This record gives sequence, structure tokens and C-alpha cells, in this order.
Amino acid sequence: MSELDLHVPAGDVYGLIGPNGAGKSSAVRLLLKLTRPDCGAVEIVESNTGVTRNILENVGYLPENPYLYDHLSLFELLCFAASVAGLSQDVAEPRISFLSEKLGIAHALRRRLKTFSKGMRQRAGFCFALLHDPDLVVLDEPMSGLDPLGRKMVCELIAELKGQGKTVFFCSHILSDVERLCDRVAILHRGRIVRQFDADDLIGFRDGTRNLENEFVTAVGGVS
Repeated sequence: MSELDLHVPAGDVYGLIGPNGAGKSSAVRLLLKLTRPDCGAVEIVESNTGVTRNILENVGYLPENPYLYDHLSLFELLCFAASVAGLSQDVAEPRISFLSEKLGIAHALRRRLKTFSKGMRQRAGFCFALLHDPDLVVLDEPMSGLDPLGRKMVCELIAELKGQGKTVFFCSHILSDVERLCDRVAILHRGRIVRQFDADDLIGFRDGTRNLENEFVTAVGGVS
């Protein structure tokens, strides 16, 4: 990463796109302090106050390949997540029921995670990330491993989170999803932001007057 500066307004859906190896997952891990920078510092600053915040207190994170404890059932995993988040049983159990129904895996709550398909593990990861009702949701390739119905469900879920006033930051290589869901988009290439698009730009992509794929190729291909 080199002087990565992202402006993500509260309540927006922000998309970070880029070619394989651009540094998208690395950027997410740095922001969430899962990786230490070789030099410099990582700060999350409120634009209206200039105050540096610890976003880890209220963030939900879904990695591209979520690690789940295979020997646990989904219910046991989510009870563990609730305990770590400080949720009482009275709060946690209705939340587990709601999310597992919403994500279409309520029937598998008592099954061991080692029996889950990749798509089911992705849905389980969503439940884990959203259990404590975070204000900021960070998703790394959230459509990974999902069939068309699963992708539709995730798109609807992201739109619903936005409707609840949540901030969603996600990395993806599926440009059609980015066009449809995002309020702002940045292209990352070789650890640097090479283009950013605001809401007006995205209107052009949606109505066909501009083409995100063409602009992506131009931005990435034009950087040496």
C-alpha cells in the first residue's frame, strides 16, 4: 500500500475493485488491524470531527475465505460469536434465528460446519459478521462461492443494510454488482488508488452512458 486514502461516508455502500493481486484484501486487513504495516500508520478518521476512531468496536467482517471451526455446529459457532461480542442469551438467540432464516440456512443450525458446502460456509460467515448488528460491515468478495440465488440474496442484504443506515465497504471483482450496489467506487492497482467514482459517475454506468468495465481497463492499463 502507498498513501491509501479512502473517503467512505457513513451510510454509503463503498466498493473497492481492482485486478487480482492489486492489494484489495491486504488493504482490508490493514484497515481492520489484522496486518501490521511495514511503515507508517493506519487511521480511521471521522471527516466531520477529525477524530481518529477505533472502528473495531463496531464492525462486522466477512473475509473472502472465512475460517470456521469445523467441529462446531452453526448454532454453537454463533453462540460463541455472541459471547465474544458480549450479547446476552436473550438477545443472541432471537438474532441467530432471524439471521439464519434470512440467509436460508436455519435448517442447518445443528449441523457441523465441516459438512457445509462453500456457499453455505459463506452464508454462515455472513451470520457471524452480522450477529452483533454492527454499524460498519466489511465484506471481502462477498459473492464468492455463491450460486445465482445466493448472489441475489447478498445483493438484497447489502441494500437492506444501507436502508438501515449501515455503512458497507466491500471488495469485489464482479463489476455488475459494484455498479448496481455502490454509492462510490475506487479502483486499486498495485497498492494505489488510480481512479475514484462518485454517485454521479455511477448513474452514468447504470444508464449506459458510461461503461465501468472500459474505465476499469483504461485505469489499470494506463498505470505503469
